[in-house]
Amino acid sequence: MGRIGQLRHPNIVPLLGFCVVEEERLLVYKHMESGALSKVMKEPGETLLDWATRLRIAVGAARGLAWLHHGFQMPQIHQNLSSSAVLLDEDYEARITDVGLTRLVRMAPGEGGDTSPFLNGDFGEFGYVAPEYASNPVGTMKGDTYAFGVILLELVSGQEAASVSSDVGEGFKGTLVDWVYQLKSTGRIADAVDKSLKGSDAEISEFLKVAFQCIVARPKERISMYRVYHSLKSIGTGRDVSEQFDEFPLAYNKDDADT
Repeated sequence: MGRIGQLRHPNIVPLLGFCVVEEERLLVYKHMESGALSKVMKEPGETLLDWATRLRIAVGAARGLAWLHHGFQMPQIHQNLSSSAVLLDEDYEARITDVGLTRLVRMAPGEGGDTSPFLNGDFGEFGYVAPEYASNPVGTMKGDTYAFGVILLELVSGQEAASVSSDVGEGFKGTLVDWVYQLKSTGRIADAVDKSLKGSDAEISEFLKVAFQCIVARPKERISMYRVYHSLKSIGTGRDVSEQFDEFPLAYNKDDADT
């Protein structure tokens, strides 16, 4: 917990303190006024996110995750990334929370030892879990990248990771990833874009390309978060999302190999 508490980055929710009393575990994080991205995406009306805001959220979250992966000689792996783990401050700047908690929550000695929490489904929300975890439930950088790709799909489609609304998916039964792949195979990928997003077609098209590079089934073919961040940042050039926080260099493991 001390090491997690030392993680300080503009796109990471800071852990301010913790308390352990018998079986109770209490974590204190800085309050994020706008709440979780998953909640904000569901809210209709005035809070509906425009494209510029969604792109800025994607860049900010990518910057935070890329720093965890590439800002340290030993990568910090999230392992439980979802739109519920992306919080928004009062200015709708994205900050990632729950970093590293999966490694800390283990079964008690004598009840399975260090069995990976992926085995019993305690971690990895449905719709975000990379395919390889079914046979090798060990958290990796590429597993984080897959989950981040799903978040990008949520941002561009307005749909939830686990399922697609019936009015859009026409009764489709499956995850958001299943749906977008079906649309892509039939040449209808434009149907995946949230109808409230007007204009910026070129940017949205590039954004979808990055998302698809994140959710490739084979981990070795997925791009690194270093590349994800820089690809999204280049899409956001001219939208005030490009040249921030350069004092947090991404110096390690910059290729696409999952070390």
